[in-house]
Amino acid sequence: MIQTANRLESVQEYYFSRKLKEVRQLISEGKPIINMGIGSPDMSPHISVIEAMQQSLWDNKAHEYQSYQGLPELRKGFAAFYQNNFGVSLDFNTEVLPLMGSKEGIMHIALAFLNEGDEVLIPNPGYPTYASVTSLVQAKPIYYDLIENTNWEPDFEQLEQLDLTKVKLMWVSYPHMPTGVNGTIELYEKLIAFGKKHHVLIVNDNPYSFVLNKN
Repeated sequence: MIQTANRLESVQEYYFSRKLKEVRQLISEGKPIINMGIGSPDMSPHISVIEAMQQSLWDNKAHEYQSYQGLPELRKGFAAFYQNNFGVSLDFNTEVLPLMGSKEGIMHIALAFLNEGDEVLIPNPGYPTYASVTSLVQAKPIYYDLIENTNWEPDFEQLEQLDLTKVKLMWVSYPHMPTGVNGTIELYEKLIAFGKKHHVLIVNDNPYSFVLNKN
C-alpha cells in the first residue's frame, strides 16, 4: 500500500460528520432525538427559485466551463450587497471571489498566508475547521478562550501576554458560532488595532450576519 502524506496524520474526521453519525445511530435505536446540529433548511425553495434554476439549464453557456473568478455579474452583485448592507466599497475585479462554501475559503486563506511553523490564533469555542485546516498546512493552532463573562469576546490583555512572534493569522467569527453573540464596532476596532500592532492577519468568518442580526 502506498504511504499517504504525513500531514494526513494530523487530520481527523470532520467534527460534524462524526456527530451526525452518532445522531443517526441514536435515531436508529429509537431514541427521541432533536437535532440541533447543522442548520439545513427544512423547507423547499420558493417555486420561482426552482423554475429559475431549471430555466438556466437552457442557457447557451450552461454546458461550458465556468469562470475561475465567477461571472462578473455575480461579483458585481456581491460588491453591491456589501455596499448596501455594510457600507463597504469593494472592487469586484480584485476583491471578490465566489466560493463553493466557507471551508474552501478557509483552506485558500491558509494556503495563501501560512507556512510550516507559523502560528494561528483560533477561538475556543469556535468552528472546528479553523484548527483542522491549520494543522493540514502544518501551521500550529494557538487557542484563545472565549467566556461568557466577557460576552464571548477575545481577552486582549491575555492575548498580549502570549509570545506572538510566530502568529501570522487570527480567526474570529461574529456573529459568533456557536454562541450567537454579535460583534460590536468597539470589538472590531480592537481587533484591527491588535492585528496592525502585531502584524497579524485578522480574518472574520461571517456567515451569520443576516441570521443572528436584527438589521
